[in-house]
Amino acid sequence: MKKHIISKAEYNAVKELSKQNTNKRVDKRLQTIILRYEGLTDAAIGEKLNYNRKRVSQLCAEFKALGLAEYARHKYGGNNRNLSIEQEQSLLERFSKEAELGRIITPAEIKLEYDKLAGKETKDTFIYTILRRHNWRAVMPRSKHPNKASDEEIESSKKLT
Repeated sequence: MKKHIISKAEYNAVKELSKQNTNKRVDKRLQTIILRYEGLTDAAIGEKLNYNRKRVSQLCAEFKALGLAEYARHKYGGNNRNLSIEQEQSLLERFSKEAELGRIITPAEIKLEYDKLAGKETKDTFIYTILRRHNWRAVMPRSKHPNKASDEEIESSKKLT
C-alpha cells in the first residue's frame, strides 16, 4: 500500500503549476507527483524520470510535508557576488581613469582593492571573471615587432635610384 496518497485537488494544483513552470529541475519533481497520482509505481516513476525508487518515495513525502509552494520552489541560486554590479563598475572606473593617463594596471592591483571593498579574500582568478563581466580586455600595444629588421638593414635593402 502506498504511504503518500495524492488527492485530486493536489493533482490539479500540481498539473496547473507544471504548465506555468520553466525550471526543468522543478518540473521533474512535479512530474513525480503527477505520475504518482496517475497510478505508477515508484519503480516505474524512477525508471521514467531517472530517479532511484527510494528517491521517488522521498519526493512524495517532501511534497506532503512541505506543501506545493515550498516543494516547487527552486532552492538553488546563482548570485554569490560579494559586491553589486554598480560597486564593481565604480571600482573599475577608478582604474580606467588611471589607465587612460598611461599607467599600466595589473589584475593584482584590482584584486587588492576588490578584497578591501568585499571585506574578504578572494581567489586570484576571480578578478578575471569580473573583468570579463565588464568587458575589460588586455590591450597593450607592443613597442616594436619582435622580428623587425634594424634600421641599417632596412636602408641597405632599399633599391638605389
